[in-house]
This record gives sequence, C-alpha cells and structure tokens, in this order.
Amino acid sequence: MIEKDHPQLSVRRQARLLGVNRNRLEPPERMSAEDLLFSRILDEVHMDSPTYGTRRLRVELGRRGYPVGRGRLRRLMRRMGIEAIFPKPRTSLAERQHTKYPYLLKDLEVQRPDQVWCADITYLPMSRGYAYLVAIMDWHTRAVLAWKLSNTLEAGFCVAAFEEAVRTTGRVPEIFNTDQGCQFTSREWLEALASHTGLRISMDGKGRWLDNVFIERLWWSLKHEDIYLRAYRDLAELEEGLGRWMNHYNHRRPHQSLGYQTPWACYRPSVATEAA
Repeated sequence: MIEKDHPQLSVRRQARLLGVNRNRLEPPERMSAEDLLFSRILDEVHMDSPTYGTRRLRVELGRRGYPVGRGRLRRLMRRMGIEAIFPKPRTSLAERQHTKYPYLLKDLEVQRPDQVWCADITYLPMSRGYAYLVAIMDWHTRAVLAWKLSNTLEAGFCVAAFEEAVRTTGRVPEIFNTDQGCQFTSREWLEALASHTGLRISMDGKGRWLDNVFIERLWWSLKHEDIYLRAYRDLAELEEGLGRWMNHYNHRRPHQSLGYQTPWACYRPSVATEAA
C-alpha cells in the first residue's frame, strides 16, 4: 500500500496513516532492467507455449534476440511463479509442512453456478516493475467473482480476493479447487475457507495441470488483449486497467461455450436482465 513516488504523501506520512513503523518496511527485492525485460518476453513465450521447459525457452528467447542462460531462466521462472505445465513428478510449488486436501473433481459434472469455484495466480509485467494477480472464478460460468493485485506472493492477497468474492456474491461454493501452491496450502488461506460451513476444499493432484485450463485461458486473453499492449507503468495504473478489462470480460464479452452469453449473464441471470 506504500507508494514511494506518491505526488502528495511522503513515505513517512503514508506509514503513519497506515499505522506501520517506517523502519520495518521491506520493499520487494528489485529486478534489474534487463531481468524485467527478459521476464516480460519469457511471460509472453510461456503464455503461448506453456509446455516449454528451460531448454526450449532458452532457444525461443535466443531466436527473438534475447540470449539468456538456463540458470538465469530458472531463477526468473521461480521469481515469476511459473513452470512448464505438463505431467511430471512435481507440478506445484507446495510447502512440505502445509496441509494438502484430496482432489474432489474427478468424474464430477459441474452443472450450476457456485458448485465449484477455483483460483489461480499469474505474473503481470509492467514497464517499471511487476505484480501478481489472483482471480477467483466460478467454474461453470467462467465468471470472475473477485481479483486482487500484489507485489509479493504471500497468501494475504489471495484471502482478500476470496473474502471479496463471498461479500459481493453473497454465496460460498460447494467446492473450492486450487493447485497445491504454497499460497493455497497456507494456514491463512485454509482457515479462511474452513470458516464457511459446508465448503469443501479440493486440490489438484500431481500431473492434473488441465484442471486450470479455464483460468489459464483467462490469463492468455487478459495478457494478449491488454497487458502486453499497454505496458502499464505502476500498480495504480495497472489496477485501473484491470478493472476495465475484467468488467468487459464479465459483462460484455460473449463466450461460445456459454451459448454466446456473457459470464455474468450465466452466473446471475436475473441481475443481468435488470441491468439490460
């Protein structure tokens, strides 16, 4: 929440208003300009070819005029929170000490809104940095129920997105499915979900990368239609742009799989009718 270059408030004043000790502020480690450039190109290649490992990524970046070693690629991919998505012995960045839950979607036919929600995190490049985006999606209608930005990969912004989804929809899902990433196996996240009676927690098993296909399509559309074209300068500008794009996606963009209806028209038909 602290903006170093705020036009009216100094960092000291912002810290005082937020009730934080300025000396305890720990900004995220900065990336060099070259690393930011490589990360942006790497993100584009990964969105188009998500099954590429470091060998193919290195070749593809070299073809585009960005020579980079595999060691550096691995470091950037860890920093960005991405990895090649194909069945392999370890497909998630889980913490060993965190609790894991069984996968509940096997052979389940998802037929109605709020039957299953899912969440995922993606890396967003900016012209002067980067951010992480988490989205909560209704599986059946593809509607984005809530989203939040952060400059770190801590679990707090995921919990805030979930709480906002519950608050704005007035509902909780029967099942909430995520991967086994450390944010979604953390105590903070699991306690937030467990506080709602009747909600069952599901986690993708190893090798089940296809379970994220709907939200991966969301990320592809968002990045190719907006993020890569606009090169937002900072978090404030990025957040404003995301608000516009998400509103268009939910309320104005027809989906072939939904009979050319919008996600929100399928998720809340009565609300969509009133708005029309």
